[in-house]
Amino acid sequence: MISPAFLLGIVLATLYGTIFHFWRGGSFGRLIFYIILSWVGFWSGNYMGNFFHSSFIKVGTLQAGSATIGAMICLLIGYWLSLIRIETQ
Repeated sequence: MISPAFLLGIVLATLYGTIFHFWRGGSFGRLIFYIILSWVGFWSGNYMGNFFHSSFIKVGTLQAGSATIGAMICLLIGYWLSLIRIETQ
């Protein structure tokens, strides 16, 4: 059985990735890229929130506040790194 906190986390992270894609635009591949980045950042932020015993917007066992910050940081860094163009000679 899927934990409600895990299900809420997946829904929130997917929503963040989708909203970021609508804001920045791109192809279907970019949408998948943003969703995966959001998942990685969200669960990393959740782990860091649990590790440091944060209570910033905690929903049950889910550290929603620190997880959201983690997702946004990961999305912004991923977007910034995706702008780099490699010159071929």
